[in-house]
Amino acid sequence: MELIYTPWAWYVAGPIIAFVLFMMIKLGKSFGMSSNLNTICSMAGAGKISNAFKIDWKANLWSLTLIFGVFLGGIIAFYFLQVEAPQISSQSVEKLQTIGFESVNKSFLPEELFSTDALFSLKGFVIILLAGFLVGFGARYAGGCTSGHAISGLSNLQLPSLIAVIGFFIGGLIMVHIIMPLIF
Repeated sequence: MELIYTPWAWYVAGPIIAFVLFMMIKLGKSFGMSSNLNTICSMAGAGKISNAFKIDWKANLWSLTLIFGVFLGGIIAFYFLQVEAPQISSQSVEKLQTIGFESVNKSFLPEELFSTDALFSLKGFVIILLAGFLVGFGARYAGGCTSGHAISGLSNLQLPSLIAVIGFFIGGLIMVHIIMPLIF
């Protein structure tokens, strides 16, 4: 059980991920969460509204195992493994507390963002709605999501994926250091 409860070292997890991606490339498949959105929308009939969703969803049905695996893995980890939340540095805790996240020291998921009270407030609802739109639009506009570009695209040595990953990091830095303090 210790194998399940502890994070795997990079030299173990990395080759496993590389092997899986190599097999996917050999099979002509791609990895990423946003491609599943196309499949689900196509299954729901969105192809009648937009040509972007006119795809053979049956050929992409296998990729829904990724969503199922993430969902099932989260349930198993939460209910059965009782793993401690990762610890963040004291400097991060201090910085988050200075911009209004007082509960960050008690919980890895600050109540100011992740409680039902925060979600159903006007500010929380607007943030979730805007963030969801930006993530969805960005993934579609960039031709893939962070996992697709960073894992699959970089392993295929695709220049657009390298540019996208650099953009993700720059965007993350701008969000954390400039926009987040303004919002909170």
